[in-house]
Amino acid sequence: MTDGVYLIWADGGARGNPGPAAYGFVIEGPGLTRTLHGKAIGKATNNIAEYTAVIEALRKLKGLLGSAKASKAAVRVHADSELLVKQANREYKVKDAELQVKFIELHNLRLDFASVAFVHVPRTKNADADRMVNEALDVEQGSLSL
Repeated sequence: MTDGVYLIWADGGARGNPGPAAYGFVIEGPGLTRTLHGKAIGKATNNIAEYTAVIEALRKLKGLLGSAKASKAAVRVHADSELLVKQANREYKVKDAELQVKFIELHNLRLDFASVAFVHVPRTKNADADRMVNEALDVEQGSLSL
């Protein structure tokens, strides 16, 4: 039994691959104020940024709900990264060593919730999370320019 379904829209990106990278997410659900967040993470690949987005979104959701409520919550993660979704759903193996570390971190976070489902969505359906990524990169790159 779950207390409600919480929706996460997550995205990550890098300008260059690797290059300056950031993640963004949107969290929605029963009893929550819609939460949008984006943050630059330094130099990384697109795939690392995508995983970081989901990991940070799940951490944030757990913090918003508290451990007891999170343990009863169903979460649906929407991402436009087919690789991340297929790896999280165990359709693809995780071969890259850096991604294996992120995959294990993601797997461990999943255990804090009643269920976590991953859904691939087109980029156009993930616009708010994508905007958070680009805003974070713009701020970070603007602060580096003199």
